[in-house]
Amino acid sequence: MKTKDFNYNVLFFPDKEKKTEPTAENVFIETDKAGINKYYNYDAKLRVRIRWSAGVLNFNLGERVELGKWSTEAQRCNTNTTHGKKKRAAKEINAKIETVSNYIDSIFNEFEQQKIIPTIEQYRKRYNNENAEPEKAKTIFDYYDEFVNKQGTENSWKYATLQKFATVKAHLTDFSTNLSDFSFDTFTKEGLNAYVTFLRDVKDMRNSTILKQLAFVKWFLKWAKSEGIHSNDAFMTFAPKMPKAEKKVIFLDWSELMIVYNFDFSKATETLPDGTLKDLTPENKKALERVRDVFCFCCFTSLRYSDVENLKRTDIKGDEIHITTIKTDDTLTIDLNDYSKAILLKYADEVYPNNKALPVISNQRMNDHLKQLGEVCGLNTPITITYYKGAKRFDEVYPKYELIGTHCGRRTFICNALMMGIAPTTVMKWTGHSDYKSMQPYIDVADAEKKKAMSLFNR
Repeated sequence: MKTKDFNYNVLFFPDKEKKTEPTAENVFIETDKAGINKYYNYDAKLRVRIRWSAGVLNFNLGERVELGKWSTEAQRCNTNTTHGKKKRAAKEINAKIETVSNYIDSIFNEFEQQKIIPTIEQYRKRYNNENAEPEKAKTIFDYYDEFVNKQGTENSWKYATLQKFATVKAHLTDFSTNLSDFSFDTFTKEGLNAYVTFLRDVKDMRNSTILKQLAFVKWFLKWAKSEGIHSNDAFMTFAPKMPKAEKKVIFLDWSELMIVYNFDFSKATETLPDGTLKDLTPENKKALERVRDVFCFCCFTSLRYSDVENLKRTDIKGDEIHITTIKTDDTLTIDLNDYSKAILLKYADEVYPNNKALPVISNQRMNDHLKQLGEVCGLNTPITITYYKGAKRFDEVYPKYELIGTHCGRRTFICNALMMGIAPTTVMKWTGHSDYKSMQPYIDVADAEKKKAMSLFNR
């Protein structure tokens, strides 16, 4: 039998019960091709066998039929016969066979309408409960949710990590929109290349971002394969050649940091679109001053935004900060210097919710204020940002203030500490970096700046 999308075969048969010798009167004798007699009980349980791509299922129909009165070709009892001790009429048994046959067809039609090829277990459940709806087969997104749930629990993922995987799922969902069938089999070499192209052309991503997204997808595919969910291993050798530029480390050198730290906001002005200068409002000046102080505190302590936002007065003991970081759960002791002490002292008499030490606003608002702060302080050094989309290279120039964000404070601390000659191992104790690999970009910047400074002697 056949539905639109897949074939299946149905066989009704008596499940013959073999006997070693014809000792009983009611015996059915069958002679094989070699002329050897085989002996069976005269009647047998009536069964149905269903075979399709997922495998084979057998069900008992609750009837017994006599082998000598059964037509193998028609899969029905011979007409006008009776069967078993209860003398069941062939008409009744055949009617039951017809009902079951139609029932089997109807179940396959239900699955077909839902575009599901049922598993053995799905079909068995549906067959045994006529009123039950077919259980929906898991989609790749169901497995993705299971992956995030299990891996997130096992690895204690933070909210930020869960958000990253939510973004990955959103991109996969958009990618699947124009595909007739989206499953693990989609991710062949050609399918993975199509996904890379989608991220580049539709999502307008840079190569560096695409590679990060691809790494997340590979992680999911590897987990699913290890769980036995699929057998497609194309992702294991998929490594597209995509040029990418080194990520620029944006930080304030010491002179820039001092400009920001000592800036007098009473004279702060902003440039209007027509080029004229306008004094900032008192409220804006106060907001920028507070953002400046929090930012500089990060520049003098290496704290991330999440940690300075969570910093409580009880975390400050004498000349040290004792914290467990939000992002990595590292327990750190950070020594205070004269600059960080002065900032804490400035706000010592103010009271903030949850006994917080500093007036920290939301990350987004702080980032917006920092760009305005950088512009007001004259941080206009042009910086070229290089990136690739596919094989095409882009070079974009920005004034430094447009590139400043909250994480710039941590980078500023690390780069200046290294340029001052503080050993990387000491810096790592303050920052919580666990290996040189993560510190290497900062070390490279510090070495380049030292070389540039030495060239000043070449006059």
